[in-house]
Amino acid sequence: MTDIADKDWSRSEGDSWDIVSSVGFTALGVAAARAVENRQTEPLVRDPYAEHFVRAAGEPNLIGLLDSPEPQAPNPGTTPRHIGLRSRFFDEFFVNATNSGCGQAVILAAGLDVRAHRLPWPEGTKVFELDQPQVLEFKDRVLAEHGAAPTSDRREIAVDLRDDWPAALLAAGFDPDVPTAWSAEGLIIYLPSAAQDLLFERVVALSAPGSQVAVEATRGRPDIAKWGAMQKKYADESHPMSKVDITSLFYDEERADVAEWFAARGWTVQGADALELAATYGVEIPELPEDVIEVVKQGNYVTAILPS
Repeated sequence: MTDIADKDWSRSEGDSWDIVSSVGFTALGVAAARAVENRQTEPLVRDPYAEHFVRAAGEPNLIGLLDSPEPQAPNPGTTPRHIGLRSRFFDEFFVNATNSGCGQAVILAAGLDVRAHRLPWPEGTKVFELDQPQVLEFKDRVLAEHGAAPTSDRREIAVDLRDDWPAALLAAGFDPDVPTAWSAEGLIIYLPSAAQDLLFERVVALSAPGSQVAVEATRGRPDIAKWGAMQKKYADESHPMSKVDITSLFYDEERADVAEWFAARGWTVQGADALELAATYGVEIPELPEDVIEVVKQGNYVTAILPS
């Protein structure tokens, strides 16, 4: 098996991936981080399937991370428990949005999270999961092997988000007249700027009044060079993700600020960085180096509501 440090991580027009390559590997890394979060005394997220995904993929570096005596989440140079904080944010978003009137949910780039199976959805809620075909095929196989049953009306849509996903969404039973909870978690930095704009234009076009959106974003243009330098500075060879130049998967382009983009279209917007999330959830974060804090504060967890 090719070591992850020796793989080609470059992006190209129309590229695709499975669960152990390119952007798919990041989904597996996030699953590993959620598996580690599960082991906390008071976990921010409970995901009983995360470890099953990592072991089923057979990626030895991530399996080694889980099997180490004191495993750490694979996110060197970022906020401690970053994936736990992020997952908690999106979990709470969906619970609150669907309990306040959103009758359906759309998870863009669903990856290996299993919110359709583990959240307490109101009865009858449709949950649409969109992602690459190979990612969803792997996910379904592992879930079936472990007898997982959804807690929602789960509907999978195997599609590349750079293609005509709205047509596929409508064909799967999506109703544009019903208020919808949308999420874009760990997604937009992997899209070119024009694709980001198109994605959000399609979301707005399909959103009935009362719809809500949650997005992991940055405030303005992300400083990819600074992210890359920080990753190298704090690299820990015991972490699989330290062997990957994650910034090579990003699109380093000028792009719209997500919060400003939705606000300009009449949505009511709020935002918070990871340190603010930690304070909200009562998670004590140890003192961080100034350069890490600077990068962390670039992040913005945005929620936007289209007034009824």
